[in-house]
Amino acid sequence: MVILERTGTAWKSRFIEDAASTAFHKAMAYKPDQGPGGVLTLGGAAAAVKFWVPGKDPETLWEADFGGKFSRMRDAEVGDIYGDGGSAIVVVTHDQGVVATLRRKPDGAVQIEELDRQPGVIVHEVELGDLDGDGVLEIYATPSAPNLMDGTPQHGQVVRYVPALGKAREEIADLGDRHAKEILVDDLDNDGRDELYISVEAVSGGQVEIRRYSENEDGEQSLTTVARLNDKLCRFLTTGDVDGDGKREMVAATNRGGLWLLRPGSEKWDVSLIDKDSSGFEHASILLDLDADGRDELYVASDRQSEVRRYDWSGEGWKKQVLLKYEEGLTGFTWNIMPVPADFLPGD
Repeated sequence: MVILERTGTAWKSRFIEDAASTAFHKAMAYKPDQGPGGVLTLGGAAAAVKFWVPGKDPETLWEADFGGKFSRMRDAEVGDIYGDGGSAIVVVTHDQGVVATLRRKPDGAVQIEELDRQPGVIVHEVELGDLDGDGVLEIYATPSAPNLMDGTPQHGQVVRYVPALGKAREEIADLGDRHAKEILVDDLDNDGRDELYISVEAVSGGQVEIRRYSENEDGEQSLTTVARLNDKLCRFLTTGDVDGDGKREMVAATNRGGLWLLRPGSEKWDVSLIDKDSSGFEHASILLDLDADGRDELYVASDRQSEVRRYDWSGEGWKKQVLLKYEEGLTGFTWNIMPVPADFLPGD
């Protein structure tokens, strides 16, 4: 886990390792209902969810061997998905298609509830949101068969769970012989109801499609393609207001085709290139206003360039700043990039 901290105009970096796992698939800020905040990590091989609080040894909230070829905690989100006013951690896994929730009981123990398990299935992504506007959080996930090295097409889908209403897995988007490793739930049109955005990966000779799934107040559903990008993979979508006009945009980080700015329109969206010379297998990115100037900056792990970068929109174009350079190169890749309050950070 690489921690980047800004002091004045300079950025410094440090590293934290967990000897029990070969990778952190996600690291994120986490403030439980009781007690101090810290960093929540999801490890792979061994599969573990850990909570790192400053000044303490990491607490293992859940560790499991799911019985398949790999055991990996792949993604997580936090929200009041049971509608009881408390927060729960929703975790999805690699290899055995597990979707589970973690909740702290009054005695301090962690209660784990499996909502789903599908042998031979990988769940890539989880998002929380309220698409039907009823005030109840839903869980969205992207299960598929494991990747095949020869590129054989795979069936893809997006599924939904609503634990507060006792609703089990429901398919809401059938992607045919394509699949998605990235989804995003957000209310870009500011109508008080979230939309689901699906990054549908290309098959041979095709393009990435960004599809928008929504539900109106009458329960009618729609699935439309809002943008097409010249790449096979796009595994990060992030939203924010890059120019400070009060209207939010989306950034899509493709595998080899660069970073793209998508401005919502009534049908097709306006698509423009931010930087063609930024790339990565995951290409982790996020829009944040860390300098509090009313405009979101874009923070990107440009893995093939062995850099972590910041991009600012000036009205005349994009300004790039390198925050971290891996001088000896980067042999692996970055799974995610997230903001964390300084007082949540473990270590010195």
